[in-house]
Amino acid sequence: MMQQFEEGFWQRNRSSKVDDVMETARNIIADVQKDGDKAIKAYTEKFDKIKLDRLQVSREEIEEAYEKVDPELVEELENAAYNIERFHKMQLPQDLWLSEVEPGITLGVKSTPLERVGCYIPGGRASYPSTALMCVIPARVAGVDEVVCCTPAPINPATLVALDIAGVDEIYSIGGIQAIAGMALGTESIEPVQKIVGPGNVFVTAAKTLLRGKIEIDFPAGPSEAGVLADDSCDPAYVASDLVAQAEHDPMSAFILITDSEDVAKAVDKEIEKQVKDGPRKEIIMAAMKNSGYIVADDMEIAIEMMNDVAPEHLCIQTKDVMDTLSKVKNAGSIFVGRYTPIAAGDYASGTNHVLPTASGAKLYSGLNVAHFRKTSTVQMLSKDGLDILSPTIRKISKSEGLYAHCNSVDIRLPKKKKSKDE
Repeated sequence: MMQQFEEGFWQRNRSSKVDDVMETARNIIADVQKDGDKAIKAYTEKFDKIKLDRLQVSREEIEEAYEKVDPELVEELENAAYNIERFHKMQLPQDLWLSEVEPGITLGVKSTPLERVGCYIPGGRASYPSTALMCVIPARVAGVDEVVCCTPAPINPATLVALDIAGVDEIYSIGGIQAIAGMALGTESIEPVQKIVGPGNVFVTAAKTLLRGKIEIDFPAGPSEAGVLADDSCDPAYVASDLVAQAEHDPMSAFILITDSEDVAKAVDKEIEKQVKDGPRKEIIMAAMKNSGYIVADDMEIAIEMMNDVAPEHLCIQTKDVMDTLSKVKNAGSIFVGRYTPIAAGDYASGTNHVLPTASGAKLYSGLNVAHFRKTSTVQMLSKDGLDILSPTIRKISKSEGLYAHCNSVDIRLPKKKKSKDE
């Protein structure tokens, strides 16, 4: 079932898919900018076959959702929320730190939460209450004042419950490009946000990319993907289970196995075939398989180098010395170490975030975390003596650049002593 890739093919195969939707995204964004709610409703009816009277979900609808969700699921969503909050609280920076680096020279950093952010929660083929928790809780931990969310109609009751558990302020039953445009540009119903986070399909990713500048975004987070580094110590069934799990997300999902053993590749391939057979999402998995495959490297050192070039969203390590392999990994969204650490643990329960950069974005970006919802300002505080210490440097460099007013801003505070007649 798996195809054998040549080095570099995986990235080329994945990156080519986003370009095709840019023109569609531009047109929809322009329509939302022009017609606001009217355009959003029209595109929701066109793409989702749903006619919306209003965009925002009411409190009554949220309360009704609790009645439709299994109480045990509600309890487990609360457990997951606790774990996610616990982990992200560990990431919180100090609101302000100051350090006197020399007498009279105090430097530091002030960290401030954003005021209003938007979270996109995918819908459509599957509902993702877990993603609702992953997006909203870090924003809340970071101290964001207003957290709003868009997710396609009809919204699964479990997603509404998860958003409520996470502490969202506003929920809008819209998805796709029009949702991203609505949050970024604002409409009659939606006040614009400062930043949009959350995963989505290629259309959502294209819209986020095009609107960057109007708002900030987290990173490109498209269809799910997984990479596995495995040698002959791995359990092929475990490896296959992680690959299949990511493939079931979306027909445009992808995975790659890089190993130093042809036997491992063949064994994993057989396990994939066994696990996919008669599975409930077989058609989606089979479509994703067309984007997926394996590479057999000469040795594990080369395999790790290749995987660093791939920079997968999720990376599983099943090798003899997992810690040695981990130490050599440079590019990955989230890393799952050892045979008893399935990707699903990070997706749902451990507390780490599953909103991660895709399409080799892990070379540039970090997965969603508290820092995405805060901004920092540097702080400096000088006494007169402190300014005196720095003044020669300021004066000399500012004059060399021809910026004499900069020099004067020091001179006016520290007037040069007049020379006496005896000097």
